[in-house]
Amino acid sequence: MLGTGTAGLAAAGTADAMLGQSAAKAVIKNADGESVGSLRLEHGDPGTSKITVAVSGLPAGYHGFHVHTKGVCDPRSTDPSTGSPFFSAGAHFDLGSGTHPDHSGDLPALLVSRDGTGNATTATDRFGVNQLFDGDGSAIIIHAGRDNQANIPDRYRGMDGKAGPDDESLKTGDSGGRIACGVIEER
Repeated sequence: MLGTGTAGLAAAGTADAMLGQSAAKAVIKNADGESVGSLRLEHGDPGTSKITVAVSGLPAGYHGFHVHTKGVCDPRSTDPSTGSPFFSAGAHFDLGSGTHPDHSGDLPALLVSRDGTGNATTATDRFGVNQLFDGDGSAIIIHAGRDNQANIPDRYRGMDGKAGPDDESLKTGDSGGRIACGVIEER
């Protein structure tokens, strides 16, 4: 039985406030600065973060969807090797030293319908919402291509003759360029 004292009510109120209350958000924009979606992060069940995204105006298909290490979405900051925008957001967010798909910020692929819209909700125990607000913040990135989760069987060989996933696949899942970015902000 729950206590009816003030302490019991305060604790219940705190738990209720944490569950379902938006703790962070992002407005997701394309390289032209147009809003293409939004992201909401909430405290989920103990030890999890709930992530909800809604997008429109994007190319149909699966897209890599990741939290990146820096809260900067400058479309003029381009990858020197590919010309992809939003290079300012840095690499995939990772609290450890793993490779893709085991970075803390690696999320399930985002499916966009033929009409350009997509919605997804997922939960992760890889990071807490508050961990995204380190000294340089964090961003959400939507990539141009699907994320192969570095699932390259050893029977395939790269141009170097090496079996399995190459270095690029272990960094990004071969998701391709960055097409949209949103700075994650506290609510």
